[in-house]
Amino acid sequence: MQFVLVICLVAAAIGSGLVAGIFFAFSTFIMTAFSRIPAEQGIAAMNSINITIVRSPFMLLFVPVAILCMAISVLAFMNWRGGASATMLAGAALYLVASFLSTIVFNVPMNDALAKAGGNGPEAVQLWTSYLRDWTWWNHVRTIASLLASVAFVRALMLV
Repeated sequence: MQFVLVICLVAAAIGSGLVAGIFFAFSTFIMTAFSRIPAEQGIAAMNSINITIVRSPFMLLFVPVAILCMAISVLAFMNWRGGASATMLAGAALYLVASFLSTIVFNVPMNDALAKAGGNGPEAVQLWTSYLRDWTWWNHVRTIASLLASVAFVRALMLV
């Protein structure tokens, strides 16, 4: 069982760290670059990303890490190891709630609304302006949560 736990923690640490890196890119330069181009072009670019990402290898990382977090939570409770288990649960909760679920609850609905928008009129510009602000804020949350989850999994590895 120890071997399985270690493999799960290593995979979750690497996976959540990679997810954090992808989100970090959006938070630090992709969304800023999109904010500098006309709304119509920014909307088209983001819609293209949103279509592409669900069919990309990113989903083979993002979803399995969530599944690993559930497995790690079960393993933490099955064989309680004090601080190590608490750290595992913290990492799993950070990823599952603040990264994975916040994506579903906040970012995806904003992406869906953006997909319905078109043109370059005042309504599109207003939607794009609020999208950039709100989507990026939630992306910061996902970035930090994924990074902290990765750190928690590395710390748990040090404790088990």
